[in-house]
Amino acid sequence: MSRKIERLVNLTIALLATKRFITKAEIFRTVEGYEGTPETKERMFERDKDDLRALGIEISVGSFDPLFQDEAGYKINSDTYQLNLGSLSPLDLSLLSLAAQCWQGAALDQAAHRVLRKLRSIGIPADELDLPAIHSKLSTSGHDIEIISSAISDHSLLSFNYISKNLENHRRTVIPFALATHLGFWYVASVDQDNQEVRIFRLDRMIGNVEKASPQKDFEAPQDFDFHNSLKNLHSNKSAVFDVQKGKGQLIRNIATSSIDLGEWDRLEVPIVNMENLCSLALWHGHDVVVRAPEDLLDMIKTSLQEILVDHE
Repeated sequence: MSRKIERLVNLTIALLATKRFITKAEIFRTVEGYEGTPETKERMFERDKDDLRALGIEISVGSFDPLFQDEAGYKINSDTYQLNLGSLSPLDLSLLSLAAQCWQGAALDQAAHRVLRKLRSIGIPADELDLPAIHSKLSTSGHDIEIISSAISDHSLLSFNYISKNLENHRRTVIPFALATHLGFWYVASVDQDNQEVRIFRLDRMIGNVEKASPQKDFEAPQDFDFHNSLKNLHSNKSAVFDVQKGKGQLIRNIATSSIDLGEWDRLEVPIVNMENLCSLALWHGHDVVVRAPEDLLDMIKTSLQEILVDHE
């Protein structure tokens, strides 16, 4: 974890845990990473505030004592920090359940408790119950995510080899400006330097090292780009239909959006995000799973089975 990212995490913990507004002087005393002259700390703090707000984290500004004109203080209200998830589909619930399992445990326990101890040592009430638990299992591709997040922060160039849908390998050079997840995959939105157009790349299709180059000071992220809708439009609304034996096919059940009881079998409907992955899942579960639709998936499975037979003749 870079020093800046660690400082941003520590700052978020401090502002989220405190029960009152804390001043910049108190922040500089309790949050690790603020070093140098008072002017340097001031500039670091202003940049950190901008970075957190750019990530959608709302920082409230207020006074320690409303009866006096005290120095302005800062905090993050836990109710504004929480996401409004709205209506969730079964697939959303499955993905959130998996994410919750990954994020339990608190890989940042030491950092969190260190900040809390410092806040309490100077008389600032703080509560760890407002802190989200974080677990290091999400770091399976964390090195790339860290590099990409850093590049988004300072508008740096990124270069990487990318496998397209037709399995061609191309070298891409981009300036990333947003990172998000959709249907279980990480995506980065970028401005492609070959054509100066917005492109979305899936992190698991990046091959080899992701290389960060120099910051582009004049870069401005597109203001009218809707990342959420763009990710939704990447995938069709088609679904695959599986008949799965009771008590079997848990990997398919985890991503199903509907289930119909057929007695000894259940009929499951699964969004088509990646046809190859669905083919692999069906083959993995063998006779416990029967594919009913679509025809493209059935043809792919038949072809795979024929190739297996040829390989073993």
